[in-house]
Amino acid sequence: MAEVKLESAPRKAKELFDKAFASMERGNLDYAIDMFLQALEIEPRLLKAREYLRAAELKQFKAKKGGPLNHALSTLQGGFTLLSGMSSLKKKPEQALKIAEKLLRLDPLNMTFINFFGDAALAASMPETALQTLELAKNHYPNNILLLKRMGALYLEQNDPHKARECMETLVRLLPNDPKALKNLKDAVALDTMKKGGWNNEGSSFRDMIKDSKEAVLLEQESKAVKSSSDLEALIGEMEQKVQREPDNINYRRSLADFYTRAERFDEALNVLTEAQKTSGRADPQVERAISHIRVRKFDNEIAKLREANDPAAVETREKEKEIFLLQDASERVRRYPNDLQFRYEYGVLLYERSKLDAAIEEFQLSQRNPQRRIRSLYYLALCFKMKSQYDIALEQLEKASSELTVMDDTKKDIVYEMGLLCEAMSKTEKATAYFKEIYAVDIRYKDVSAKIEKYYKK
Repeated sequence: MAEVKLESAPRKAKELFDKAFASMERGNLDYAIDMFLQALEIEPRLLKAREYLRAAELKQFKAKKGGPLNHALSTLQGGFTLLSGMSSLKKKPEQALKIAEKLLRLDPLNMTFINFFGDAALAASMPETALQTLELAKNHYPNNILLLKRMGALYLEQNDPHKARECMETLVRLLPNDPKALKNLKDAVALDTMKKGGWNNEGSSFRDMIKDSKEAVLLEQESKAVKSSSDLEALIGEMEQKVQREPDNINYRRSLADFYTRAERFDEALNVLTEAQKTSGRADPQVERAISHIRVRKFDNEIAKLREANDPAAVETREKEKEIFLLQDASERVRRYPNDLQFRYEYGVLLYERSKLDAAIEEFQLSQRNPQRRIRSLYYLALCFKMKSQYDIALEQLEKASSELTVMDDTKKDIVYEMGLLCEAMSKTEKATAYFKEIYAVDIRYKDVSAKIEKYYKK
């Protein structure tokens, strides 16, 4: 059963999702978990609800200082529930899935519970759901060999050789002398290459497909082997012939566009990708992103040549044109793909950099629903509110972001530092210093925290 997008879910499920998300943001995790589970009762394939359900469960588990001992205790505590779920696995897989959710609420990082959830989801014909939770486990247990083997095989079953390849590459690193792991990796690489090239494998044996994939591998090697302009022109000539022979092969067109761009033949590169879109007969956000990238490269190339010609007026004009293009292009992508939260995040950053604060806030409030962009969206939201002198609201955004980061990495340093600056702006000196101390304790060279701490102690 395929995933159901939020916009396509039943109205009641969407209402429950919105309630859950709002409660999660307010820190009311128990209620949020209840609401996400109710939404999943209505639509079990709503992966977005399950994604945030896991995030809420993890946040709650970490707040309780969950660790290895907790995993052992939760296994004992959930033992009878697990046995009940296993007895339902074959005849009532949907019921088993609900039982698995109860176990994950108890301990979302317990591998016994995670594996059972995967079994239940697969028994209920929901492989996407199984992989979603297994991916979460992989983030916390990146070197778990049994988990990697299971995910690699499952990704191949779901025709996602790229993800399978990632799992198997890790396996080979962990088991360098395992011949089966090496063979599985080679097979996944071949299938991944073929899929990128758009080959149709209907009627072909696996061995035939492996053989056919060699050309795609060679293309990649050729792309990396360009050492001179003559090499590049030779590759362009070869690729042009391949495009003529197989005009529907998008992989060839993308490679040709890349070669043209390296040769600074930007207009030809743009024409190739435009034709690729026409050939495929559908909009492709990745092709559009590549077109935008080439246009920016063309701007940069022209600006560099104008600088060499010592023409500052022309440089200024072209840079302004580039700035206008960047904003208009990002705006157009958001208009065409309104549900792509990555595009909204990128557009928000451009708006913030141009001090279009209210418009930027609107984009970041939407893009924070993208788990990969949530933290940076909250960070930029805070910067926007800070520029509007709404310091208390800015601090709230940063507190949310900080609470979701467990390690003082570069991102958390940026967030905690801004929290300190905001407290300074609100004359909360003690609180500001406490934030600066957090950074000082792990990185004495970060920005000016050393000077701030020394100044505080001198006082």
